[in-house]
Amino acid sequence: MRGSATVGSMLKFRSPVSVVALVVGVGFVAGCSGSGTESTTAAPAPVAETTTKPTTTAVAPPPAPVDACATFVGTLSERQRLAQLLTVGVAGTADAVDIMAREQVGGIFVGSWTDTSTLGEKEVPQIAGAAAVPPMVTIDEEGGRVSRVEDLLGSDPSARETASTMSVDETYQMALERGRGLKGLGVTVDFAPVVDVSSQPDDSVIGDRSYSDDPAEVVEYAGAYAQGLRDAGIQPVIKHFPGHGAGSGDSHTGAVTTPPLDQLMQSDLVPFAQLSQTGVGVMVGHLDVPGLTQPGEPASISPAAMSLLREGVGYGAAPFTGPIFTDDLSGMAAITDRLGIVVAVEAALVAGADVALWLTTDDVPQVLDNLEEAVASGRLPAEQVDRSAATVARFKGAC
Repeated sequence: MRGSATVGSMLKFRSPVSVVALVVGVGFVAGCSGSGTESTTAAPAPVAETTTKPTTTAVAPPPAPVDACATFVGTLSERQRLAQLLTVGVAGTADAVDIMAREQVGGIFVGSWTDTSTLGEKEVPQIAGAAAVPPMVTIDEEGGRVSRVEDLLGSDPSARETASTMSVDETYQMALERGRGLKGLGVTVDFAPVVDVSSQPDDSVIGDRSYSDDPAEVVEYAGAYAQGLRDAGIQPVIKHFPGHGAGSGDSHTGAVTTPPLDQLMQSDLVPFAQLSQTGVGVMVGHLDVPGLTQPGEPASISPAAMSLLREGVGYGAAPFTGPIFTDDLSGMAAITDRLGIVVAVEAALVAGADVALWLTTDDVPQVLDNLEEAVASGRLPAEQVDRSAATVARFKGAC
């Protein structure tokens, strides 16, 4: 848990008919030689033919379209722009209001530890009221064993059970209903559906969170679920790029290695390639990928992994223009065994993530202090920050 044509027109004029004027000059010469008077008629003087050439009237190109989100980002201070790239877990409404008022983070995360009154008592407007920029209110709501609102909205089946007992249309309707329920509670972003391709046992880290071990079936069911959420007004975020379904273990408890990249391209990456253009966000996992990431550098902080997703080159996808989220940077050993939160957030953003996600508000000031210094030193380009902030603002409808 960083994408007018000039229209020209030519106006043609017909050349006027050339006119030749004949000028006759008559001269009289008087002589006194006694031989009489001689009269001479002058020859006509040649007149040049005149031709009017066609003229081209240049038409100015239309002005480039104004990017409202880039303009919006330009109204924020540098620290506010950086804060928009952070989404943090909150203990409850008071915690969320406090961090929003102090640092204006881009989003909050409602976890299993969050006071249920934040959603149950519909207190999200208090949080939004403390924000200069509307915040994302994010949640992990997949159904099955990963549900944060079961007590409020009832239970939904896991992805695997859904694919084995429901049609694609029924899956869409279920997601639409769940999305409407989430929206009514104040949630705006759901870190779902899982698009990992997996045949692992139900109780493994992915297991029954996966729709199928067939990538085509994952695309059908996950695509329907994401569409249902969107149609309900909830932004879906598919996960865990580039594919956790055949990983060696659980990234909550330690490092995880996936099959090599060329194998992922045949299966695990297929749902990301086909669904990344459907208006979703994408979450990148803490996954070591042979042939893609450097040793000790999981995908969540890997420039190569971020570039693969963003550019789409090499696995049959179009360039991805939506927001890239990291998986949780503070509570998963696959990252925390390697980096502290301040360094991890910088590494993720420098690599190309748009949103760094972690579980508490405690370190936000130190993270932002470090990010300001990273921009000042050039480690994190200011232009990249601006692009990411605009991408986030567009995703959450702030511009």
